[in-house]
Order: sequence, then C-alpha cells, then structure tokens
Amino acid sequence: MLNEELKDLVIQALEDIKGLEIVSLDISSQTDISDYMVVASGSTSRQVKALVNNVVVEAKKAGFEPLGVEGLEQGEWVLVDLTDVIVHVMLPMVRDFYDLENLWNMTPGQSEENS
Repeated sequence: MLNEELKDLVIQALEDIKGLEIVSLDISSQTDISDYMVVASGSTSRQVKALVNNVVVEAKKAGFEPLGVEGLEQGEWVLVDLTDVIVHVMLPMVRDFYDLENLWNMTPGQSEENS
C-alpha cells in the first residue's frame, strides 16, 4: 500500500466514526520522519478514543502495525504513529491551542507574524 493510500485509509476510518474537521498535510518536504500528517477532532474524549481505535483497527486490517499510540488514557490529544502517516486526534480546545495545521504550513524562516 502506498503512503497516500494509507493516508486515505486513515481519513476514511476517521470519517466512519464522525471525526470533525479532518485535515491532511503533506509534510514530506519538511521532514524525513513521515510523509503525511492527519489531524482531526472529536467532540468528547470518548469520541477521540473511538476515532483512534478505529484508525488502529483499520490500519491493522490493511497490514500496518502502529509504531505507537500516545495519549489514549487521557483522550484529549492522541497521536498514532503509522510511520509514513502520523495521526493527531484532539479535543477542539486542545487543537485550537496547539494549532498544528498552521505550525506545519509555515515555511522555513517564516515567522507567525509573516504568515
């Protein structure tokens, strides 16, 4: 499975559990650690956990074993490392605070004031 197909699988798994504001970012030109980052929100910590669980289940069905899942216990911000796709599922207020999409969309040498 190609990296883009894995990203699409992740997005579909999030949509299946009604993930909110799903965004994918191609970060391949910014880092060697991964090709895509997918960010989504869940309205409650229970939904965040359900979203992550579905991503992990669907990835395993497709033959991908996550390298790690962090933050599942609290359910406010959970990271799933699928090597070529990194998934962040957060509560809306946590997502607004950290603003990962804006952070990863900044080009090198660009400050937030210039964006």
